[in-house]
Amino acid sequence: MDSILKSISFIGHPIFMPVIGVIFYFSKSPRYLPRELIYSKLIALAALSVVLPVLVYYLLKTLGKVKTIYLESCKERILPLTLNCCILIVIIFRLFPAAQLIVLHYFFIAVLMSSLSCLILALLNFKASIHMIAVTGVFTFFMLISINYSININGTLVLMSILTGAIATSRLHIKAHTVLELSVGCVIGFLPQIIMVNYWF
Repeated sequence: MDSILKSISFIGHPIFMPVIGVIFYFSKSPRYLPRELIYSKLIALAALSVVLPVLVYYLLKTLGKVKTIYLESCKERILPLTLNCCILIVIIFRLFPAAQLIVLHYFFIAVLMSSLSCLILALLNFKASIHMIAVTGVFTFFMLISINYSININGTLVLMSILTGAIATSRLHIKAHTVLELSVGCVIGFLPQIIMVNYWF
């Protein structure tokens, strides 16, 4: 059970969530988009939001700035979160400009708001759960897409509910976070998506 819960923390790592959200959008949006455009956006997003952060992590680990990929202390979080915010700004304005893909533009603005909130809390020495921020943000985005396009994705929402609960259980089991830190993470992931939906709904 211990290894399973640790595996869930890795599988549900925040680094994968933006890509999952974008894949979901492309698969459910009724808007026609050329397949070449979709593939190019996904490849660029994977490079910026997965490959680049992993490379930055190994650089920071080599320099002794971080110990693990889970960024267990507030001090370890500050530099990676700052760099992540910079990457998100590039994604927002270069990869998903509002004039081209308005839904994803505001989805990533909400992700940026969540990251900035997490960074501010880290500076204040509070360790909100980045795992819960990410999975709750994507879960909320899924629900908003379902409502906006009037599509039935009950199966997907059930799976996301299970995943969210499993990640929370995993983080508690390995003593990475307290219930308060998980709860704050959920709020930080949820609220920005709700705020930004007013600009694309």
